Amino acid sequence: MQWQCLPFEQLTTHQLYDLLKLRVDVFVVEQNCPYPELDNCDRLASTHHLLGYHNDELVAYLRLLPPGTTYANSSIGRVLTAASARGTGAGHELIQQGLEYAEQLWPNQTIDIGAQSHLQHYYRRYGFEAISDEYLEDGIPHVDMRLHKGIVSE
Repeated sequence: MQWQCLPFEQLTTHQLYDLLKLRVDVFVVEQNCPYPELDNCDRLASTHHLLGYHNDELVAYLRLLPPGTTYANSSIGRVLTAASARGTGAGHELIQQGLEYAEQLWPNQTIDIGAQSHLQHYYRRYGFEAISDEYLEDGIPHVDMRLHKGIVSE
C-alpha cells in the first residue's frame, strides 16, 4: 500500500473525486443510508485526508480532524476500506497509519471517534474505549470511543 496524508488544498481533483466516490459507495450506497456526506469538515485547513492506494486504486481512507472540530479532542472519521480490499489487512494498516499521522499532527492528543457499534471490538484492539451509550446516527447504531493520550479536552 502507498499512503498519502494531505490537507484539502493539496488534494488533486482526481484524489478528491476518488475519495468522495469511495465514501459515497460505502456509506451511502452499500450501507443504504442517505445522509449529508459533505459536512464542510473536509476542507478545513487542519483536516487531513489519509489515502491508501493499492495498484493505483484508492482502497482505504480516513480523515483526521483537529481538536474542536467534531469533538473537543482530535478525531478520526470516515474510516473505510473498499469492498475489494476487505479481508486483506488494509483496514488494520489504515488504522495504524491514521494513528501515526494523528500523533505527528497533534502529539500526545487524545483521539475520539464515533464508531459504528458493531465495530467496537475492532477499535478496542487499538486502545479505544467506549465513552458513551449507544445512539443512532443516520439510523445506524454508534458509540463514541476514546483513545486516551496525555492531553484530554472535555
